[in-house]
Amino acid sequence: MRQLRHRSRVVALVGLVAVLVSACAGGDGGGDAAAPDTAAGGIVFAEGVTSEPCPDAVNADNGCIYLGILSDLSEGPFAALAVPIVEGQRAFWQEVNASGGIGGFDVDIDTYTRDTKYNTQEHATAYRQIEPNILALAQTLGTPTTLAILRDMDRDDMIGSPASWWSGWHFDESDRGLILESGYSYCTEAMIGLDWYSANVAAPTSVLAVGYPGDYGGDSAQGVSEWAAATGTTFAGKVETAPNASIGSQDAAVARVLSSGADVVVLAAGPAETAEIVSKAAAGGFEGRFIGAIPTWNPALADTPAGPFLQELFYHVSPWENWGGTSVAHDKMRATLGGAEPTNDGYTFGWIWSYPMKAALEAAVANGDLTRRGMRSVVDGLTVDYEGALPTMTYGGEPGASAPRIGTINRPDPQGALGIGQIATEVSGPTVSAYDYVGACSG
Repeated sequence: MRQLRHRSRVVALVGLVAVLVSACAGGDGGGDAAAPDTAAGGIVFAEGVTSEPCPDAVNADNGCIYLGILSDLSEGPFAALAVPIVEGQRAFWQEVNASGGIGGFDVDIDTYTRDTKYNTQEHATAYRQIEPNILALAQTLGTPTTLAILRDMDRDDMIGSPASWWSGWHFDESDRGLILESGYSYCTEAMIGLDWYSANVAAPTSVLAVGYPGDYGGDSAQGVSEWAAATGTTFAGKVETAPNASIGSQDAAVARVLSSGADVVVLAAGPAETAEIVSKAAAGGFEGRFIGAIPTWNPALADTPAGPFLQELFYHVSPWENWGGTSVAHDKMRATLGGAEPTNDGYTFGWIWSYPMKAALEAAVANGDLTRRGMRSVVDGLTVDYEGALPTMTYGGEPGASAPRIGTINRPDPQGALGIGQIATEVSGPTVSAYDYVGACSG
């Protein structure tokens, strides 16, 4: 009987070890991981990677890497920008596949693209639906929506590229080392714009921040406040305003602009709200100028009644050159449309945002480990070559030192690419350069 009891304990112990190993395979207590497989080249792979070709394979002998996209593709506030973002990403990966793919695999982003309407609940639901079948997220649009799935991503060892410029993505305590951000943050963007304006147009005596609630408007407003404090300029405050789809009009925000006494207003809203605020404020006698965050511009605004006001009063900041840029990346991107122009610069964003994921895939292949854990393991120290669209970037290290602090200044211009002209590139400034960037500005 003693021998039987001893043997039972051994069997139970072996079973317990098997359970623990299975749990560890899912990250921080996640579900069961797929059994790894090995490609002909000796590359280990599991979820989101198959030895069978992609549904519309460019290379019939390649396996398939499935990347997910969670975006705002129909009725959310950023749909007009998000649709061309996905188109730009699709063109990027088609070009990668046409060049032979990565490590014997083509990349598919279409099979697991989902419209989450910039809604946190729909974003989380869609993530859980596609998670078993993807290796990583080629796009997760929005900061609140991405934060809603970040715990699950951590458990699943799922890295992702954000369609967002929240300052928290630069810091591991905020993004758990999972997010492959590109370019500056909304916070440093505001400082870049104000540094440039002060040096090249006129030094403001008072500045006002107007924007959406949450990370986008909050990040931008904090950047305005920090700039004002550093330069001794009066900060006239922060005005929160929601998308027109939620509140109907921007009349309340316009009233605050008119009564603020500010001579520069930094906007962090959508294109429709930007057009309304600028045109109504101008019609109401506002004589100052506006500096817009990257999501504020859409070339369709040039053909609206707000167009002339925007040409006269509005400056726009972006983290890289727009469609008309001069880098190798821009040349390749434009070649995909054969001389035609996209709807807006979302196409440019989608193309440039894809470089870090390509670098991560290449690094994982080089390590022979194309699993989620293999992908996650390459992020710290990953170097990304943007082919000139941005300076080469390395993830990890001291975030305050490595986070980009340069941008491009634009103005609406009917003769410019996509209705906007670049007036200064690789712009930084004394305030943004000296800013003690030690954590997320908002959120």
